[in-house]
Amino acid sequence: MRPIRPKLAAVTFAAVLALTATACGEGENSAGDKANLPTGLPNDGKITIPDDIKDRLKEHGVDLDKWRDGEWKNWDRDAWLREAKDYINPIIEGLWDMDRMRDAEKPEQPSDNDISDDRGVTDPTPARVDARPVQAPYSTGAPAAGKVFFDGPKGSMVCSATVVKDPANPGKSNLVWTAGHCVHAGKDGGWYRNIAFVPSYNDRARPTAELEAAPKEEVAPHGVWWGDWAQTSDQWIGEGATTGGRGAPYDFAVIHVTPEKGGTGKSLEETVGSALPVDFAAPAAPGIANLTATGYPAGPPFDGQRMFQCADKPGRLSVKADQPTMYRIGCTMTAGSSGGGWVARGSDGSPALVSNTSIGPASAGWLAGPRLGPEAKGIYNAVSNKFAGR
Repeated sequence: MRPIRPKLAAVTFAAVLALTATACGEGENSAGDKANLPTGLPNDGKITIPDDIKDRLKEHGVDLDKWRDGEWKNWDRDAWLREAKDYINPIIEGLWDMDRMRDAEKPEQPSDNDISDDRGVTDPTPARVDARPVQAPYSTGAPAAGKVFFDGPKGSMVCSATVVKDPANPGKSNLVWTAGHCVHAGKDGGWYRNIAFVPSYNDRARPTAELEAAPKEEVAPHGVWWGDWAQTSDQWIGEGATTGGRGAPYDFAVIHVTPEKGGTGKSLEETVGSALPVDFAAPAAPGIANLTATGYPAGPPFDGQRMFQCADKPGRLSVKADQPTMYRIGCTMTAGSSGGGWVARGSDGSPALVSNTSIGPASAGWLAGPRLGPEAKGIYNAVSNKFAGR
């Protein structure tokens, strides 16, 4: 991989640091918060962080000026921000330019290798289902889907994600659903950095060879949206790992986003024209006739630049007998599709998000996603309530 390091010009900070964890229920973990920024802006439109806020951040080891100038690249043990109160994701305008988005690699997707605690209900391995390309433009065919970009110790990485409805802000959601391992490294790591969401990435499904010359309006038709708040499960943070399926039944996350350049005043939902409801009462696998998983697979034979889908009747996969049984479908999508939404008919007959891509075997062929229960609902409601009326 050849990481692209764009020149950082003017930098806007819209999200700073959660100094305390708030609005959390049982089984939740929160991250990120907006600073109490001044309501008046200077004539150039840039947001100014008050000195007292900067001083409070420095008490927690965060110097925003140094962070802006590249301190975020420091991944030693003391600098890997792990706890809820440690999350930081200030907007660095222009960081995710066309080259950097195109060159971002697949993440370390949790795999099923060495699952030794499989004592629950597991159905036979599903038949292989070939992923099919989503018809372009994506902004019409799958407007709620997109890519998540973030930085880790090994470089820039990608996941998939879905715009979901916000009960506290009907019709004006800024919530994005993805996998926990797309925002936090789990047991042996911490929060990833520079987390951003691009809905309908590569909207016209251009081949990779043509993307370098593609206009930005096609690559990021609705702009870049930065995560100013992220929340995942305590279970993922406490035991999540890239092998053995550990933490996978709780591998989900909700990100609240804000536009990189201030936007038009419209929410993400209004901008893309779509947001899916989340069904926390979906039945176990035998009760669902069909699931459709969407994502941007980046592992071979895919390259992460185009959107694909798999549709299948789900079966059951138990990673640990004392944890929720997961959904499993046949699908050839690879790493990079992690976090992508799994959609089925909800209780009212309309499409609803019921899971997200979490784990799969190294050889591909199937994917598994968590069944969304009380822990997932608690995280979702906590993020929604945090931004109620905003």
